Amino acid sequence: MRSIVKRLTFLIVLMTLLGVQAWAGQYTVIVHVAAGANIKAIAEAYDGKVLDTLDTGTYLLQLKLTSPKYPVTGVEWMESDQSVGPSKIRGAVVSVTARTAPNWYAQQPAFQLIRETEALQLSRGAGIVVADINSLVDYSHPALRGHLTAGFDFVLGKPSDVSLNQSTASFLDQSTASFLDQSTASFLDQSTASFLDQSTASFLDQSTASFLDASNPAHGHGTLVAGIIAAIAPDALIMPIRAFDDQGQSDQFTIAKAIYWAVDHGADVINMSFGTMEKSKVLKDAIEYANKQGVTLVASAGNDNTETEQYPASYDKVIAVAATNLWDMKTSFSNYGKPVDVSAPGASIIAPYPQGYYAIVSGTSFASPIVAGEAALLRSLLQKENMKDRIRKNVIKIDHRNPGWKMGEGRIDLRLALEKK
Repeated sequence: MRSIVKRLTFLIVLMTLLGVQAWAGQYTVIVHVAAGANIKAIAEAYDGKVLDTLDTGTYLLQLKLTSPKYPVTGVEWMESDQSVGPSKIRGAVVSVTARTAPNWYAQQPAFQLIRETEALQLSRGAGIVVADINSLVDYSHPALRGHLTAGFDFVLGKPSDVSLNQSTASFLDQSTASFLDQSTASFLDQSTASFLDQSTASFLDQSTASFLDASNPAHGHGTLVAGIIAAIAPDALIMPIRAFDDQGQSDQFTIAKAIYWAVDHGADVINMSFGTMEKSKVLKDAIEYANKQGVTLVASAGNDNTETEQYPASYDKVIAVAATNLWDMKTSFSNYGKPVDVSAPGASIIAPYPQGYYAIVSGTSFASPIVAGEAALLRSLLQKENMKDRIRKNVIKIDHRNPGWKMGEGRIDLRLALEKK
């Protein structure tokens, strides 16, 4: 018990530096207890209270004291509840005419590079549920109609009824921004610009007003990622799970809770377009639980142009995705190195944006859902196979285009992964 007390004291000292939730002498920690332990007595020993539980012997506590008033037993491990915050990006919003098909963006160069059209002749993801842990999704966006199934909103604490024709009014007071691990890097490359010129799309104001800002970091990210999954695996169902608030903020306990919820409600694949540099026992336990239940886990490798591990992508059971451009070269922002499993297009990706718009954005946030979509296509045909191994093995080698960088086993190819015996 003495070691637990010392650890808690050390964690509290670091809380401010690490961005942990703390206020007015109160501290939020995650505690795992042994079977039969009295969690209320443990909380009371620290002048605290139980805020939440994962029903796995793991609890979220709010404490006032750094040392217990009396001896307590049954605490197996304790860690601070790290916050997970946003990163600023640039991008642009695209409008389309009323006659434009909602899924027009599915023909974009990045998707053609990975042979999406050819892959859809073999599988469209039927019967698979892909959970996306993200921010609020615009359920009424035309590109998402028919692609969503019921999820959960952990910000509001209630189920997400995607059957409702949700008004876009809830998005109107938010600025045009996106969040999490997106990059501030490239805007458009020549190939994407050419594609837009040939489509029915047209740019909005080309001034700086058309660029995404970060005054409201959560805006659009959930819609963008869901739209990418819908394009790659159009017959799969997307389970939107809101774990990030309108400022792009969440914490490791909430994310772990979202993973458990997704698994227990039928998710076959979980996409995680977010990351933190801090290891977390509660997050790792949730990943292990999902893996044991046969769920395929995919996460973005991060946008810090570093080999430093980002979590949950760096956990062994997760497919970590780096970002490349149309020439199979590492983007300027993408993480790389040993933690990466595979690469996927992540530069100038076109995807649905709230209020019926589309946006062009870059980041490993948008490479990850492409691989999640690939997992859905594969699982629709091959439920029993190890998806991580299959995806890693069936890639296009790109080492010669990335001397000095390690971008995983290679860049994904949907048709190759599906047709390989």
